[in-house]
Amino acid sequence: MKLSYSFAILPFLSLLVLLSGCGEPKIDVEEGERTFNRIRGVVSYRKEFNDLNDTHLSVARRIGITPVASRDEVGRTSRDLLFVGDNDYYGVDRLTHSVPYLVPRASALLMAIAMNFQDSLQSKGLDRHKLIVTSVLRTKNDVKRLRKRNVNASMNSAHFYGTTFDISYNRFLKPCEGAEDEEVRELKLKLVLSEVLKDMRDAGLCYVKHEVRQGCFHITAR
Repeated sequence: MKLSYSFAILPFLSLLVLLSGCGEPKIDVEEGERTFNRIRGVVSYRKEFNDLNDTHLSVARRIGITPVASRDEVGRTSRDLLFVGDNDYYGVDRLTHSVPYLVPRASALLMAIAMNFQDSLQSKGLDRHKLIVTSVLRTKNDVKRLRKRNVNASMNSAHFYGTTFDISYNRFLKPCEGAEDEEVRELKLKLVLSEVLKDMRDAGLCYVKHEVRQGCFHITAR
């Protein structure tokens, strides 16, 4: 199996960035001063991001890998996977119940979301915080262990297919190097992230579920 970094799929990534609808900061031509986009957010996280598990599963089974029993089998899967690691746009949390791999389409989606998030923050005059990925590909053994501490963990999870990842909405990494010193409440960051995800979802690029207990957006590529 070929394991490589997500940057190997930049053409597809560029397409996702263009489709997302995130724009550059507005410029006031007459005054010659930079103006910033307002934070819109979404009307309701529950209503906007309520794609059910069956919806995630339907596409995950179609475009993802065949679920594997253990981590040893990840390297022998029949479909290529891309390594998901820390970069300038997102960080990967300490993974205890998943491994950092995604199918190319999901890897490109994750990078596009993270890039557009920073671009959107900048367009609103906010520091360019990085996203935190909290869960990626799970094996069946991972879920069995997870169920011991979380009875809601499903043995019918979209995470089995390498198409699905979770992004925290209440934790973000510190501003990137060179960012201005400005404290931004996590609520604002979540609102900006919700705008990016709504644009992606409306463009037909992903399904999204707002997970209350886990404090994350559960996202599956389409």
